[in-house]
Amino acid sequence: MRVSLKALCVAALLAAAPASAQDDRPDYRRALAAGYKASFLCSDLFNGGLPESVIEQDDLARTYPELEPLFDQLTADVDRANRRVSVRYRDDMPPRVAQWRPHLGCAQLPIGAPVASTAELPRLTARGPDLPEMDAQSWPQGDARATGRPTGDAAALARTVAAAFDRRTYGQGSETTAVVVVQNGRIVAERYRPDFDMHTSQRTWSVAKSIAGTLIGVAVEDGILRLDAPVPVPEWQRPGDPRSAITLDRLLHMNSGLNSDHAGNRTDALYFGGMTVADTIAGLPLVAPPGQHFRYSNNDIVAATRALSHVLGDGERALAYPFNRLFWRIGMTRTFPETDPSGHFIMSSQVWTTARDLARLGLLHLADGMWNGERVLPAGWTDTVRRPGAAQPARGFGYGMTWWTFPADSGLPQDSIVAQGNRGQFVVVIPSRQLVVVRRGFDGGAASQLDVSAFTRDLLAALEPRR
Repeated sequence: MRVSLKALCVAALLAAAPASAQDDRPDYRRALAAGYKASFLCSDLFNGGLPESVIEQDDLARTYPELEPLFDQLTADVDRANRRVSVRYRDDMPPRVAQWRPHLGCAQLPIGAPVASTAELPRLTARGPDLPEMDAQSWPQGDARATGRPTGDAAALARTVAAAFDRRTYGQGSETTAVVVVQNGRIVAERYRPDFDMHTSQRTWSVAKSIAGTLIGVAVEDGILRLDAPVPVPEWQRPGDPRSAITLDRLLHMNSGLNSDHAGNRTDALYFGGMTVADTIAGLPLVAPPGQHFRYSNNDIVAATRALSHVLGDGERALAYPFNRLFWRIGMTRTFPETDPSGHFIMSSQVWTTARDLARLGLLHLADGMWNGERVLPAGWTDTVRRPGAAQPARGFGYGMTWWTFPADSGLPQDSIVAQGNRGQFVVVIPSRQLVVVRRGFDGGAASQLDVSAFTRDLLAALEPRR
């Protein structure tokens, strides 16, 4: 009897529990570790074009301590012809499988799903832009004629960028793969680690949340969603469900009142277990009145993008919307927003993109949502995402609407905003200085994290116009 992907996802949900409650279940940890390895190998190979040796030293190292020791025990089968990665974790269970699809990147099958189920994974039928033709266009739509002369001291700028790669100046043990600095619309500094270049896609981690917030802004401009209206998440619409009153604004400001296991909630079952977005957010209880408490959470962004997909019909139109209305429109041609097995985007973390594509995202905000004379985001959107929510983090960076704000003592202009992701992903936007800074990396824990404030301060000093 054939078992559908949906049935397998439901079965996996019943078996899955938060990682903290699964410490006595080694088979579940092995299944997650196998899913992690399959997912990263698949995405890094087929989105990013990276060698397996580089993937092993970067994306499979200095990561989750309870999963990383298992990676060497789990052998991956890479099917390059079908762009598929399988990792076996038990002899009596199907392997964990990640399957690549054009534009949508890799999706995992649920734990226990047979390899043949990859045929059921949703795919985008749109062909997409011609990459050589797009690349030949002038920056920022394409990659040609992208560079310009910086204001200030060019030698000091080059030294500052080089210092971001030395593994000590801005964070002991930090590991930088790319830096792009855009001033007055032109790239004034750009550098990559060996094996990376301007077309190498890398996982954004939580910078994806700022990408998702930008996509929501496009939908607001298109009249599809409203920030002040209850978010149309279909799983929350039963009579008497208090979650049906949560507004989109609350989700994007991370003060929805929804439960998460801990700040940032790992969502392992969704990221590495092949669970669906719909099943994940259906089980989130409301534990506080919306708007009262800040709780940084993957789930809030997952719910917001689930609502957008639902309004768009959960089909081809929903899959194509990010590409037609945002990515391809502003030249982000090597950005892969990955989905769950049912075709819903996991835009809280699982987006692969390049440093230049993130610079384009920053330029869109620098221009307050205008691109080639067209309004992509609502007027004033950059001010909107900078504005703090009703509840804020207890210390350090403040939080706007899917973008962070720098602490008052950072020494940076007050209009600065930053998208931040795990392992040192940053996009800094400073409208008053017409500056965008992108940094990609593979930092380890907090001790090795690159200091984005110090790095940006030094860049600003180097770019200070000579008198």
